[in-house]
Amino acid sequence: MVPVEILGVRQQQRDQEIVVLLLDTAADLAIPIVIGAREASAIAMAQAGLATPRPMTHDLLRDVLGAVGVALERVEIVALEGGIYFAELVLSNGVHLDSRASDAIALAVRTGSPVLCSAEIVALAGVEIVDVDQQAEVERFRDFLDHVTPEDFSGPPGGGGQGGQGGGRTG
Repeated sequence: MVPVEILGVRQQQRDQEIVVLLLDTAADLAIPIVIGAREASAIAMAQAGLATPRPMTHDLLRDVLGAVGVALERVEIVALEGGIYFAELVLSNGVHLDSRASDAIALAVRTGSPVLCSAEIVALAGVEIVDVDQQAEVERFRDFLDHVTPEDFSGPPGGGGQGGQGGGRTG
């Protein structure tokens, strides 16, 4: 199992699907999980620290666990079958409960519990993260290398140019 961070909820432009992105920081891979609008809202609200006037389902589950003295130790994303992610809630009393990945993630955000993902799932479904700023810097450096000449590094010692006092000619 690999620890992952919950990056957040995004709507994909091309097909309007809503995904929650999990990040494996060690491998710089994001695992996109398609989720429903309600689960997306539940995750985003919890990440933003927004409370509702009445408890939502995931808030209620968190409160029930607390009331019976059981903690959510971690969430494990354990399987990917036919495009569907399967998760388990691992409780402090040793019980493992089957869960939809989206519900498990929404609960983990509310409890501050870690989320782990099967290494096989990360390898299979992980998408490489591209840092736009870093990619632009690499492109500028490649352009520099494509056009640099040895003369660019030569010149008079001390920075070149004429070191006069100004005062040029008039006239």
